[in-house]
Amino acid sequence: AQLVESGGGSVQAGGSLRLSCATSEFTEFSTYCMGWFRKAPGKERERVATINVKGMPTYADSVKGRFTISQDNAKTTLYLQMNTLKPEDTATYYCAASAWPQCPISQGDYHYWGQGTQVTVSS
Repeated sequence: AQLVESGGGSVQAGGSLRLSCATSEFTEFSTYCMGWFRKAPGKERERVATINVKGMPTYADSVKGRFTISQDNAKTTLYLQMNTLKPEDTATYYCAASAWPQCPISQGDYHYWGQGTQVTVSS
């Protein structure tokens, strides 16, 4: 697998989780836009946060101020620190990579996807 997520789980509202996405050594993901997306039951998959090759992050309005996207120095692992979690954050979270250095808007332009990790937030 090219992208492997971990760190999901069940927490109570107000809690925190840190997701990780390990990248394959066979692909030069350091030159890729990296992102986190999520899909809740009955809803379409949505962008949560992205980080371009220059390290500039962008966030969905619903997570601004609560979530932080980051990478390790070698850009082999992508993280999503999620604080002050809410029940509406419950979803399967996916790591994705786009060969475009600037993060595209269309999810169709992300070339690699992980298998997803479940996050459940209870009230």
